[in-house]
Amino acid sequence: MEETYIDSLDPEKLLQCPYDKNHQIRACRFPYHLIKCKKNHPDVANKLATCPFNARHQVPRAEISHHISSCDDKSCIEQDVVNQTRNPGQETLAESTWQCPPCEEDWDKDLWEQTSTPFVWGTANYCGKNSPASNLVMEHKSNLASGMRVPKSLPYVLPWKNNGNAQ
Repeated sequence: MEETYIDSLDPEKLLQCPYDKNHQIRACRFPYHLIKCKKNHPDVANKLATCPFNARHQVPRAEISHHISSCDDKSCIEQDVVNQTRNPGQETLAESTWQCPPCEEDWDKDLWEQTSTPFVWGTANYCGKNSPASNLVMEHKSNLASGMRVPKSLPYVLPWKNNGNAQ
């Protein structure tokens, strides 16, 4: 009995598709194949019923009651139900005693304690007031070709956003 159970769990075992008898599919791919093949063969899918204990079991509708009474997966589910009714208290989880550690950060305090000047885009003063590097002259470097300059401001309406209105 145990060898049969291990054999049924083998992911490389070939299983026959219930929708097309010519299809042999590895067990690890079988659920995905069932979904795809069910869509491709709706006429066959209407004649089959799905086992309530294992969706991989596709059985002719006339034989579903017999399959349900003899399905191997039924015993596993029944055993779980029996275990839950015998030991209902063991399923509850213990309450966690973990507590969040106290926060040592104070962002408001850190903001007021800053001694350096804040970064402002477009300004040349990148160093603190008392820093020896503050006396350096900062050059603005540009990657533009010679003879070209960066505009000092943008036009109110960008040329490519004037909605086709010529000026």
